[in-house]
Amino acid sequence: MMPFRSHAKVCPAGRRAGLFGAGRLLFCLWLAQEIGAAQTAVSFSSQVLAPAYRADRILIQPKPGASLAVLASFHSSLKSEVLQTFEGIGGLQVLRVPEGETVQSLIARYQQSGLVEFAEPDYTGRVFATPDDPKYLDGTLWGLNNAGQKGGTADADIDAPEAWDVLTSASNIVVAVLDTGVRYTHEDLAANMWVNPTDGSHGTNALAGSNDPSDDSGHGTMIAGILGAVGNNGKGVVGVAWGVQIMACKCFDNFGRGDVSAAVACLDYARVNGARIINASWGFTNSLALSNAFYTVRNAGIIVVAAAGNSSADIDVTPTYPASYDFDNVISVAYTTRNDALGTNSNFGATSVDLAAPGEQIYSTFGATDTFYFSNTGSSFAAPYVTGALALMLAKYPAESYQQIIARVLNATDPLPSLAGKCVTGGRLNLRKALSPPINLAALSSAGGGPFQLRVSADPGRTCVIEVATYLTNWSRTFTNTTSANGTFDFTDDTSVGSAQRFYRAVSSP
Repeated sequence: MMPFRSHAKVCPAGRRAGLFGAGRLLFCLWLAQEIGAAQTAVSFSSQVLAPAYRADRILIQPKPGASLAVLASFHSSLKSEVLQTFEGIGGLQVLRVPEGETVQSLIARYQQSGLVEFAEPDYTGRVFATPDDPKYLDGTLWGLNNAGQKGGTADADIDAPEAWDVLTSASNIVVAVLDTGVRYTHEDLAANMWVNPTDGSHGTNALAGSNDPSDDSGHGTMIAGILGAVGNNGKGVVGVAWGVQIMACKCFDNFGRGDVSAAVACLDYARVNGARIINASWGFTNSLALSNAFYTVRNAGIIVVAAAGNSSADIDVTPTYPASYDFDNVISVAYTTRNDALGTNSNFGATSVDLAAPGEQIYSTFGATDTFYFSNTGSSFAAPYVTGALALMLAKYPAESYQQIIARVLNATDPLPSLAGKCVTGGRLNLRKALSPPINLAALSSAGGGPFQLRVSADPGRTCVIEVATYLTNWSRTFTNTTSANGTFDFTDDTSVGSAQRFYRAVSSP
């Protein structure tokens, strides 16, 4: 494991480079050299949120090898109380600020002690606010299946009905919703709630320090319904996954406010209790403690789906976290409208946002009562579409790594003009493509620097398009063919001899 440090500023192999080099495309070959390094340097120099923090707590990271006894003695000399320790996150500690001290003065004392890797405030964050655009309580789940209703554009959706012909349930996959809690007694969620085998609860409440993650806001319950409301039960709505185990982790209050220590506690709970995916429809300013907690989650192989935010901002320039973390397990999601446009308030980022999903006027379960439903707009509600899709992918391909699962989803987006240059894939989630049989490609040997050759392998009779690009953008169609009875066809690019570097990919023809 790498040492714990500021992964927001200095991180391991970049998320974008990792996806491009090892599976962002169905096949990606650089004729000049093997892909392995990041293609774009990203600067995290500015912040999208004001750095507000709690006045009664700080977080510290002990230095590797530091004596815990000496550190405990130092705590005692300052009258600092250790409220919580996260052994799995390098011994990260949450400390109560003693009387007579301020957050900044206490941080200075720890920084000067030589005992800590860092000391920082317990920053506060918020679930992403709802944009001030009209809300429609129309009850139609256009993001799953858009036939042009209510002025929408036909097929501006994730092709859920077609995907459900392949798979509907991920009942063995645990998805942690880190949010305002979940109304776990809701008629459309109760059957899909995860149950803690130790105490019978459905998750944790890091704000109250209890095992009751009840939702007093509604935001988290909406998230849960979009990704996993019970399907085929004759009630309300259906989630992307008809069956899934929803773990409720409450780290934001009824006003959508939370702090780093609560988020860290929920991240640790999800990791320890077997979550495979974490939905994070919220954002913080940069925090070393939060970064390290997310890196620990990454080392556990857990996928994080993060909403990009709703400030119409380029988060390549003004980052928000976790969406801007450059980790290969974090997927950042913008939101699109029922006309496949980028949402007016949606954040974006050519290198920091991976894809988009429906997020305008999304109808889902709500926390007011056990039979209440509501419609809302924002990237908060786009993220769980991707979370539900990933749950189905994990269920279908249980032997694959999280990198491979992420690559499958990102490879399967529908390219949209409105997203060109706005996110890594330039596309919107398509569940049908993600769950369809994969296309496999192999480079054929080419002696003496001859033309590039490629073999496509898929299910028989699949029409595929070979596309070429010089820098992973502006893909051009160069060849179309249909696989034979044995499921293959070969492609040769005679123009590749002596040319500049090129990338190739194969996609299914619509």
